[in-house]
Amino acid sequence: MSYQKYGIRPDLVERVKYKMKNPVVKDRMKQMLSTVTKYDLQDRMKVRKLVKSAAAALSEKLTETQEEQIIAFIIGQKIDPNNTFHLLKLWATFR
Repeated sequence: MSYQKYGIRPDLVERVKYKMKNPVVKDRMKQMLSTVTKYDLQDRMKVRKLVKSAAAALSEKLTETQEEQIIAFIIGQKIDPNNTFHLLKLWATFR
């Protein structure tokens, strides 16, 4: 899996996936990401802020290393949230 190349642990991904099944948490995350652009997802400072906000919404305590790994992964994917193909590819990574 591509996220593992960045050092992101599968157990963290599984915990997040489980927490995202909660409709309240899912809606909170959707709201947080509703205005994000592909340019935001290439800006290290904005991505850092999003990662910290998402971790708080999910009640996940991330180490500095985990944060950096997630930031590197997000930037490395060059995600365009308005491109359906990008979203499907990302979904397939975590299903």
